[in-house]
Amino acid sequence: MDYREAIAYIIERSGYDRGFVANPFDAETVGLQRTAWLLEALGHPERGFTVVHIAGTKGKGSTGACVAAILRAAGRRVGFYSSPHLHTFRERIQIDGMPIAPEDFAALTAEIAAVNRRLAEARPDWGEATAFEVSTALAFLAFARAGVEVGVVEVGLGGRLDATNVVTPAVAVITPISYDHTAILGNTLSAIAAEKGGIIKPGRPVVIGPQPPEALATLERIAAERGSPVYRAGRDWHATGTDAAFNLTGPWGTLRDLRLALRGRHQVENAATAVAACWLLREQGLDIPEVAIRAGLAAVNWPGRLEVVREQPLVVVDGAHNVDAAARLAEALVDTFGPRRRTFVLGIARDKDISAMLKILAPLADRIIATASHHPRAADPA
Repeated sequence: MDYREAIAYIIERSGYDRGFVANPFDAETVGLQRTAWLLEALGHPERGFTVVHIAGTKGKGSTGACVAAILRAAGRRVGFYSSPHLHTFRERIQIDGMPIAPEDFAALTAEIAAVNRRLAEARPDWGEATAFEVSTALAFLAFARAGVEVGVVEVGLGGRLDATNVVTPAVAVITPISYDHTAILGNTLSAIAAEKGGIIKPGRPVVIGPQPPEALATLERIAAERGSPVYRAGRDWHATGTDAAFNLTGPWGTLRDLRLALRGRHQVENAATAVAACWLLREQGLDIPEVAIRAGLAAVNWPGRLEVVREQPLVVVDGAHNVDAAARLAEALVDTFGPRRRTFVLGIARDKDISAMLKILAPLADRIIATASHHPRAADPA
């Protein structure tokens, strides 16, 4: 199996990403059993490294990127599993900041494909593993084979029934929750939070970023039921300032004049959440000095998040994909770039609240150009 064949093998098992708006794999019935079966057959690679597990509606990737950058600056060998990707599927599986090599991707996928065939034979009632289940097993296997010390693992969708939820993390992280994927996760913040809070494991600490009251109440209830210590924004730590320079006060004391390579006030919140997660890792014995926190935040790279791709004329790329993210984008555009003429080139998935997003972004635009990607879920720009 070469790299192209490996990609084809994974993509042909896609479901939600090919246009479904409800889970086509009956996750409530099968649950995590397929993923668990795969990983057991592979020798449980997910048990070979410390895990930071991150769920949430927005900010998962940025928070994970900050955690990974801090750990790399501390001299740790770090794996980072995230989704979706921007340019190549290999971006989803990074080791020490670099995408997995094509030859490693192909070899490990071939290994998993053989196990997947055995799964289908052993449990025909389950069927073969899905694309995300395969890619999750691939990430864990790649991390274990590469000798990763800490794996930063981002949930794909939800949390409770997400394939990544087979891990027992050293720290669970819940970033801000808002309305998204409501056909699958529920149409109230409490219901969505219950799915995201499914990653909270008994006795393991959970870091909770800024939340609406309804979501916070649900998360704290789940944590209390599972005996999981809670560390949350606004109570246990406070950040003041901007990405150019901010102060962060928490159980670790006060870190002053931190610099963040990511733009926007919302990214300061994400960075603060990442520092809280790293502090809990340090409390569990991992050496993460203050200098690593400073260096990691100053160097973190997470493309497609208020990313300047050209200076003259100014071209900014952002992946805001729901109403709350659009509001954060609007705020960040004004804060970061000030008043100016703007042309928006917008491509939005058809299962998003397009009209609500336009109400937020249109007042900032002199012109809006509607377009569509090649993705099956892309809305018709007409």
